[in-house]
Amino acid sequence: MNQTGNVDKVRGTRVLLGVLAIWGLAVAAAAETGVFTSIPPLLIAPLIALGIIMPVIVYAMSDGFRAYIAAVGLRPLTAFHIWRIGAALLFFWYGAHNLLPEAFVRNAGWGDLIAGVLALVVVLLPESRSGYLIFHIVGFADFVVAVGTGLALFLLNDPRMAAIQTLPMVLIPLYGVGISGANHLMAFDLLRRGAASRAKGSAVEA
Repeated sequence: MNQTGNVDKVRGTRVLLGVLAIWGLAVAAAAETGVFTSIPPLLIAPLIALGIIMPVIVYAMSDGFRAYIAAVGLRPLTAFHIWRIGAALLFFWYGAHNLLPEAFVRNAGWGDLIAGVLALVVVLLPESRSGYLIFHIVGFADFVVAVGTGLALFLLNDPRMAAIQTLPMVLIPLYGVGISGANHLMAFDLLRRGAASRAKGSAVEA
């Protein structure tokens, strides 16, 4: 049975990586052909939200996908967010060259750096539900602040926000944020289910 479970997990990982590769290539191709620069900037926020919502809908509707995410577990889900250290460095580079507004670099860049370093610390420490919970709350809050700041700057017509619609920066909001945001919500569900299972077990023992 364990062998079958391992095979299913490997197959699930292959399918997931395939979907993520197609998603990333689609965003890159759309950016390269100027799709994102040809649409109203305010449509970027709904596209970011859609990138988070669609995987969560699949997660909610698919027993198999939920089982796969549960098998992956909280440590790999959390470790994935270490990529945000690289995203922060890219934000800082753009900011240093005046290619993004200072407020956006400050909120999105430092937020991603804190989230990425915190993810690294949490996965290096012994497993702790509270550690995972704190990280995913902080990490999701970073996305809320970053997207809110970006939307406000688009409304203010800051011309430097146009960099968000071009490569390589566009891969952060329209690819990385979608995957990571959905990852946070799935992690919250795993934490909720784990807490519910422990509460049920305690009730049975009592």
